[in-house]
Amino acid sequence: MEKIKVMWFQAGGCTGCTISLLNSSSIKIKNLLLDEIVPGKIVCLIFQPTIMAESGEKVIKVMKGEEEKGDFFLVVEGAIPTKNNGIYGKVGEKTFLENILELGEKANGVICIGSCSSFGGIPKGSPNPTGCMSVKEIFEERNINKQVINVPGCPPHPDWFLGTITKIILGQDLKLDELNRPIDFYGKLIHENCPRRPFFDKGFFAKSLSEEGCLYLLGCKGPFTYADCPLRQWNGGTNWCIKNNSPCFGCTEPEFIDKNLPFFKRKNLEKIGE
Repeated sequence: MEKIKVMWFQAGGCTGCTISLLNSSSIKIKNLLLDEIVPGKIVCLIFQPTIMAESGEKVIKVMKGEEEKGDFFLVVEGAIPTKNNGIYGKVGEKTFLENILELGEKANGVICIGSCSSFGGIPKGSPNPTGCMSVKEIFEERNINKQVINVPGCPPHPDWFLGTITKIILGQDLKLDELNRPIDFYGKLIHENCPRRPFFDKGFFAKSLSEEGCLYLLGCKGPFTYADCPLRQWNGGTNWCIKNNSPCFGCTEPEFIDKNLPFFKRKNLEKIGE
């Protein structure tokens, strides 16, 4: 049986992306790791700090051993501090930055899970004292020619990651947008499928979070946020932000978090239709 080896590296983040994946209802994490989701192939998660049983020097040796062998996919969770040579985060006595550069060079491909590794996210927010950057920014700055797939969200829906890695394993064509996001999940604006869209079209806007109506005046970023949250929903298809009477915060976009603030104030609609 062919093993698809995955190295999951956690950098500067809150572990929310891992928790989101563990809560998947479509494919459980144990099924992904133990079953033949794809006939003849099985995913082998060889390093994942949150769920692996071992710790310390033993697992660092495993990580470095697999790095030397190559033939693995790198999943990165969290932003990468770069200021002062990246001293603000370390794993195995090496900075996050050093680890990402070394692992990235050897990996078959890189999947950035969450907005932090994809675009910088909250850690990159002003004033960004540790100089956090996204993986793609770091690779481009250092002329590392490596395919990077961004699966943003704060956190991302587990299906977005599982669907992406399943397509990779199957060898299917994975179409990406200009921000390297899979079009399967980030191909349409939230605004296009929002159940409150009829209110917007009629000019009926809510003035408080408890009212009926479009939430645009209350800061909803759905008109220029690409994701399929309205169709997929969260927690087993139970709920999502706008269904829960909260504006969309635009967490799948590179503008998250600084340019989307304040959350409860409307932004210009010039981006609609772009």
